[in-house]
Amino acid sequence: MKLLETLQEEKSLQLKGGIYHKTQIKLTYNTNRIEGSKLTEEQTRYIYETNTLFTEEGTNATNIDDIIETVNHFECFDYLLEIASQPLSEKHIKKFHKLLKSRTSDSRKEWFKVGGYIAKPNTVGEVETSHPKQVEKHIIELLKAYHKKSTIKFNDIIDFHYKFEKIHPFQDGNGRVGRLIMFKECLNHTIVPFIIEDKFKFFYYRGLTEYLIDTCLSAQDSYKELMKYFEIEE
Repeated sequence: MKLLETLQEEKSLQLKGGIYHKTQIKLTYNTNRIEGSKLTEEQTRYIYETNTLFTEEGTNATNIDDIIETVNHFECFDYLLEIASQPLSEKHIKKFHKLLKSRTSDSRKEWFKVGGYIAKPNTVGEVETSHPKQVEKHIIELLKAYHKKSTIKFNDIIDFHYKFEKIHPFQDGNGRVGRLIMFKECLNHTIVPFIIEDKFKFFYYRGLTEYLIDTCLSAQDSYKELMKYFEIEE
C-alpha cells in the first residue's frame, strides 16, 4: 500500500504499533519540543497510548499547555489525514491552528485569535514578519502562487514553508502549523514526508533565515527508513 492509504487505514482501525502510531508520537513530540515543550518522547507516547501522564521522580511539574498541545496535535494529525488529498486552503491552515491552540492558556486571552490571524505585530528572531493588516493578503497571494504550479515538487513545498514562516500569520503556533502543512502536502503530491527532529532544530532555525533543503532532505531520509521497516512503497 501507499503511505497515505496505510496511514488512513491504520487511523480508522486505531492500530497500535504501526506507522500511523509511530508517526503520531514522533511528529508530535518533535514539533512541540522544537517550540519549547518539556515533555519527553516517552511521556508523549504515554499520553497517546494511555491518555495519562507520568512524571519521573525529581522532575519539575509539567506545564499544562504542553499536555494540552500534545493532545491537540494528535487531533491535528488526524485532521491532516482527512484532508490530505484536498488542495491546501486558508480554511485548512486556520483549522490546524484552531485545533492546536484550543483550550490552551493562550485561548483565554482576549486578543489571541485561535484559528485567526495575528492581532499584534511580531517578529521571528531579527526577521520582521507581515503586519497584521497584511497577513490575509500575503497568505492569499502565497496560496495563489503555489497553486499555479503545474506540478508540486519537494522544493516547492519547502519554499512554501519558508515563505509561510516569514509571513508568520498566527500569534503562536506558526512553526507547528507550517510543519503540518509540509507533511500534508508531501502526502498529497506523493512525496515522502519528513519529521524534523528536535536535535536538528538549530539547522532548521538557521534554514528559516537561509534555506531548508538540506535539513528537510535529511529528515526525509529518516522517514524513508521508517517506511522501509513497515514495507510501505514510496
